[in-house]
Amino acid sequence: MRVQNLKFNVQCFARVACKAITFCFLISSLSNYAQDSRVSAEIDTTTIKIGEQMQYKITVETDSLNLVYFPEDQTFSPVEMVEALKIDTTKNKDRVTLQRIYALTQFDSGAYTIPPQRIAINEEPFFTDSFRIRVGDVAVDTTKQKLYDIKPLIEVEKNNAKLWIIAFFILLGVFILGALVYWFFLRKKPLTEEEKVALLPPFDRALLQLKELENSRYLIQDEYKKYYSELTDIVRSYLEEDAHVSALESTTDQLIEKLELLKDAGELAIEDETLTQFKKVLQTADLVKFAKSKPPTSVAEQDRILVENIVVKTKEALPEPTEEELLQNEAYLEELEKKKQRKRIYIAAAVFGGLVLLGGGASLAYYGFKTVKDTVFGYPTKDLLEGEWVNSSYGYPPIDIETPEVLIRQDQELPDEVREALKSIQIFSSGSTLGVFSVTASSATFKEQKEANFEGAIGNALATFEAQGIRNIIPKQEEFVSKSGVQGIKTYGSGQYQDPLSKDKKKIKYAIVLFGGKGFMQQVLMTWEDGDDYAEKIVERILASVDVKTQA
Repeated sequence: MRVQNLKFNVQCFARVACKAITFCFLISSLSNYAQDSRVSAEIDTTTIKIGEQMQYKITVETDSLNLVYFPEDQTFSPVEMVEALKIDTTKNKDRVTLQRIYALTQFDSGAYTIPPQRIAINEEPFFTDSFRIRVGDVAVDTTKQKLYDIKPLIEVEKNNAKLWIIAFFILLGVFILGALVYWFFLRKKPLTEEEKVALLPPFDRALLQLKELENSRYLIQDEYKKYYSELTDIVRSYLEEDAHVSALESTTDQLIEKLELLKDAGELAIEDETLTQFKKVLQTADLVKFAKSKPPTSVAEQDRILVENIVVKTKEALPEPTEEELLQNEAYLEELEKKKQRKRIYIAAAVFGGLVLLGGGASLAYYGFKTVKDTVFGYPTKDLLEGEWVNSSYGYPPIDIETPEVLIRQDQELPDEVREALKSIQIFSSGSTLGVFSVTASSATFKEQKEANFEGAIGNALATFEAQGIRNIIPKQEEFVSKSGVQGIKTYGSGQYQDPLSKDKKKIKYAIVLFGGKGFMQQVLMTWEDGDDYAEKIVERILASVDVKTQA
């Protein structure tokens, strides 16, 4: 038994060892394939003009079983890739040659280095050589092509397209809300059948209801109580409205007695026989409703006819209304209609006010009081943040930056000693230092090719703040990296100043970003009120967009 177990263990070990050796052999083979690969790169020219294209060709020779990955996207920075052509493949037995051509260009003059490109073969990296190229200016023959001064800035009207769109949607919302209020509350709705019957004169309404009772199925369905209840209600309602007798709450004897008193007083010219017939119908109805009596169908139908005759004779017996009574009745109906109209208006106003309060409360709960207030009444930095931003390049060496408004060129008086050291300076700004928000971009080149003095530039900026009345300035400093990876310095902090109008002390924040090299310096300066969340977001967006060139 032990010998069999020993043989089985030896066999398992042999199988595992065999698989491990095979796996190592495969890895070794793939590694050898990759190591046996060759990667090379070449460019068709080292000098181009601005905007002209060059061809960068990568050639890979490797085993046909290997997986090769070429560079993708913009990996040739600072040179821009225009197009990547398809891979050209040439096979020779178990070897393969892969070639790929990239079209590259650059739109600024100067000397540039194309960085090494990474090619992966079976995930093993290979790197090409770097290339130094030069981008030259396009020569201009000034004898044939005249040179002109830079055209001055032209003020253009602000684009109000977004404002019109917002106004359109607001008006559309008000229109829809008004249409809903009108449709449900203010419009004169079509009358239902019940409302049409209720608006009829008492006599016409009573005859119509008696006709409907005649066509009902109460007698067929043996529902005498309902039949007589409706029959007596019809005649009692008519007497109460037209004869002004409190008939609905009176018993049979009380009602007959009231009618007899009106007859004796000469206010109701009705015959004794009519009263006798009416009393008989009411007594039959009382027996049906309270004693569960069941008269023959013919008697029930005859009672309805008698009630109809009573209504007609009562109408004939009533004196004609005077002109004053008719006018009073008309005025009453008109006043009733006005009350209904006012009620609809009050309901519509209450609904509208409720919607406004509900929407306002929800907005306050979700966005907060300040955001809602600034949205309704407006706030300068909120308008800047949500407005149409501008991405542009300023000065030389250029500063690429995105700002809420276009920066305008400024003419600034400089001390003689500073102007003597400068070769050129361009300053562009928007806003006021002591306002709600300001941003300034400036580029300067010096006559001497020395490294830029960042400490001196920061000192001059803080001295300018003090000259403008800013006190208790607290500076902090840290490294800053532009969008394309250029290293710079960021100085930021806060200070206090006295408002010349309100005489209140206000706190201001600032940020200064500096870049530079031999013979040039670039600066972006921003100031804003402390505690302004909109301004903080503007600053973050501007800093994220800053990009500069590495050479003058």
